[in-house]
Formats: sequence, structure tokens, C-alpha cells
Amino acid sequence: MNAQEFVDAVREDSKTPLSRLGASKALYADTAGEMDDDTVLAAVADRAHHAAETFATWADEESGEVGDLFAEAAETERGHAETAAEEHGDHEPGDPPGVQTHLRGVEGTVERLGAFVGWALAAGNNTDQVVGYFVGQASPMTASTFRDVSGDHDDHAERASEVLASVCEGDDDWDRAREAAGEAVDADYDDYFETLESLGVNPKPVC
Repeated sequence: MNAQEFVDAVREDSKTPLSRLGASKALYADTAGEMDDDTVLAAVADRAHHAAETFATWADEESGEVGDLFAEAAETERGHAETAAEEHGDHEPGDPPGVQTHLRGVEGTVERLGAFVGWALAAGNNTDQVVGYFVGQASPMTASTFRDVSGDHDDHAERASEVLASVCEGDDDWDRAREAAGEAVDADYDDYFETLESLGVNPKPVC
């Protein structure tokens, strides 16, 4: 397996949860049903802040290009949090989202890289909904800002899969990374599902 095949496999494995995390209900869940500019921006700032905290810890615990990857991701996510705060104003971070709680329990370099790819794919879908929200609010400048954020998430997934290709020594490693990626997506999805249910909203699309 190579880097692109890995990303494609994760997308296929997690097709349903990724699809739902890329729908408007995901943003509704992130804001606990409060769909206004300030609450959306606060939710973005929260996600980015807690992601930066997780990846900074990983950077300290890993070495070489893996440590560098996580350090760069932490810096990028801090920038995303600052971007959201600049749009929103002063913000005190809330509790970490379920996916960050999950990631903080992941051990092993291969597993962390795989989980990082899963997180990045879900995060990109989530940010796409933020873009869509601000397009709908007729705020093209803010929408453009978060298109750049979404692009950073795509870059995260691409870069991590390339590093993973240099770390994996065989099929067993790829399999462990793939499982970890799916578990990270599932952690984000489970949080989404439980939050919507608590708000009295059906998490599943009605056909």
C-alpha cells in the first residue's frame, strides 16, 4: 500500500460516517443547535485549540519526521484557533470534543499517524460545513478564510499518509494504521450522533 491508497482506503472504510460528518447536521451538533455566527466560530476555535493541544503532546513524544509532522500540525491548528478568535472575539475553550479525547488515548507511532489521517479527513468535512454556513450568511470573506482552513486539513492527511508510508514496514503496520484511522472517524461520529440525539434530532438522514 502507498500513501494515496491508504487515504482512499480510509475514505472507503468510513464512507458513511465521513459523509454524515460532512453534512449540515454536523455543524448543528457542534453548536448544540445554536446556529449563529458567534457560536459557529466558537465551535471552530474549540476544535482547533484542542487539536493543537493533542498534536503538541504527540510532537513531544515522537521524533524525527513524525515529531516534526505533529509539531507543524499543532502550529497550524493554533493558527486556525487564532483565526476563528479574530473573527469571533475573545473565547475561552470549552471541553475537548470526543475525537480529541479519543486521540489522546492513542499509543504507537503507526497508530497515531493513522488516527491523524482519520481526524484530518473528518475535520476537513467539518470545515467545509463552516464554509457553507458563511456562504449562506453572505459572508464571502469569512467563507474564503475557512476554505483555506479546509485546505490545511487536506494537506494534513496527505502529509501524514506520506510519513506513514516511510514508517510502515509491512501489511501489519498498514492494517494497524487503517484501523486507527477508522476508530478516529468513529469517535468523531459517535460524538456527533450522541449530541444530535440529546437535542432531539434524528442523526440519520431521512430517505
